[in-house]
Amino acid sequence: MNGKFIPEIKGTLRSHMVEMPLAIREASGILIFGKRIKSIVFTTDVAIIRNTNADAVIAVYPFTPQPVITHAIMQSADVPVFCGVGGGITTGKRVVNLALDAEFQGAIGVVVNAPTSNDTIRNMRETIDIPIVVTVVSEKENFKERIEAGASIFNVSGSSNTPNIVRKIREEFPNIPIIATGGPSEETIRETIRAGANAISYTPPTTAEIFGEIMERYRDTF
Repeated sequence: MNGKFIPEIKGTLRSHMVEMPLAIREASGILIFGKRIKSIVFTTDVAIIRNTNADAVIAVYPFTPQPVITHAIMQSADVPVFCGVGGGITTGKRVVNLALDAEFQGAIGVVVNAPTSNDTIRNMRETIDIPIVVTVVSEKENFKERIEAGASIFNVSGSSNTPNIVRKIREEFPNIPIIATGGPSEETIRETIRAGANAISYTPPTTAEIFGEIMERYRDTF
């Protein structure tokens, strides 16, 4: 028997799920607390979180982070969760407190926004033991200062410029773990991996979009 053959089991009720693009499997992955993570779904929708084959969840949203939201996501997820704790609108000691709360609730890492100050990252590093994921949106960022402050992982989100940012980080820091957005296709994902990304974050279709496809099939049966 081929040693790489992987038996697959799917239930009837859970066969319809959000599957990650196959190209993501070509990434090296990041080993965190013994768990190898390659694919990360970018969502706060608990229905999608419960119905995806992603290795992990990155739960970042455009509002002030709230522990009740973190708790709901942590309770729903059956895979590791990276929790957003602010750093843009929400700053200072509140970010540190939110990060500590996320660690206590079982998050595998916390994510801070690009505007987060190095002082805040440094205070977080002195307080929590889980990885600090620092979002990067430009190649003009001072990556060395971020790492010195306590960044564990870079989360690159630069739209179409993402591969270039990843490439610049990788040239300067060959061993820093990098999560990056993969873009809209298998080829853009592969380009990002070739640039040096270890893991890929994937934005799934919304629940409304998925429901729209299902409703179309329902209508076709009548």
